[in-house]
Amino acid sequence: MDQPQQSKENLWTWGACSPLPSDYSRTRSAGAVTSFLTAARAEQEKLAPDTRRLRLFSGTSNPGLAREIAAYLGVPDGPRVCKRFADGELYVQIQESIRGCDVFLIQPTCAPVNDHLMELLIMVDACRRASARQITAVVPYYGYARADRKTAGRESITAKLTANLLVKSGVDRVLAMDLHSAQIQGYFDIPCDHIYGSPVLVDYLSTQNLGDIVVVSPDVGGVARARAFAKQMNDAPLAIIDKRRTGHNLAESLTVIGEVSGRTAILIDDMIDTGGTICSGARLLREQGAKRVLACATHAVFSPPASERLSVEGLFEQVVVTNSIPIAKERTFPQLQVLSVANMLGEAIWRIHEESSVSSMFR
Repeated sequence: MDQPQQSKENLWTWGACSPLPSDYSRTRSAGAVTSFLTAARAEQEKLAPDTRRLRLFSGTSNPGLAREIAAYLGVPDGPRVCKRFADGELYVQIQESIRGCDVFLIQPTCAPVNDHLMELLIMVDACRRASARQITAVVPYYGYARADRKTAGRESITAKLTANLLVKSGVDRVLAMDLHSAQIQGYFDIPCDHIYGSPVLVDYLSTQNLGDIVVVSPDVGGVARARAFAKQMNDAPLAIIDKRRTGHNLAESLTVIGEVSGRTAILIDDMIDTGGTICSGARLLREQGAKRVLACATHAVFSPPASERLSVEGLFEQVVVTNSIPIAKERTFPQLQVLSVANMLGEAIWRIHEESSVSSMFR
């Protein structure tokens, strides 16, 4: 005789409180979990438990750096499609499941700044809609950072505007390197991990026979950076170039505060754009009797005519930069030395993923 049909309420009560029927396990294995799902689950379990939730995706601005970071972490650069429509609009698609994953998007917002920033925002949106657990924007070079405060009426503060755009797009965390000013960290309403390229520069300089050195700040605004760098260089003495800026990308150096005569002067800055500031400072140091002059910077923006200025014979012995920004072959010159920051960024990414301290890397 047929069993009377149970109501939904009775079914719910039976599922919660009553003992399971004798054939429950047989029924579940035969019908509830299909063979292809079982195979997919077994394939997932083969993945290393500490990396299967970590995903890396690079934009188009610096794929070389992204590959080095991926090699350090042992995590492949994830597959994605990034193309343009006929009118120039960008299209981004992530080509693997990232549901519940810890996603890191590697994209320095270097030239062309607007395209690379927009590409990063679209990548963030794609990951957010793909149900990523956490999205971290890894921005080795943070564009629009120089307008970080109002120095005249009716000016925009683009460093804050860019931070707002990233937050609104769905970024959960930002990893940046050598921001133009430390206050930019406070522009984000989300966690911002700030790391420094100076350890890579210091490691390289320690292998060079530099003799008696002096660390020089090219302007008053960079004194804190130069002082920290000098401390890492075995408490080297510090000098400051008093500079008067006559306009954007224009500078006039006036005098040197400190003793540089007969020493190896190391000019340290966060970026080299057109090279006007650092080249005028180098000429002044030569006039003041500096024996050798080296330039060090994290970000090699190298807007024209930077390469021509920096490569002038007898000005710089070396120009040491990192690969936070890709340097086109036509912008290289004999004095240029490019150091990789991939291992440092990779270590910071791993520590963020493992929820451990990032600042302890620099203690």
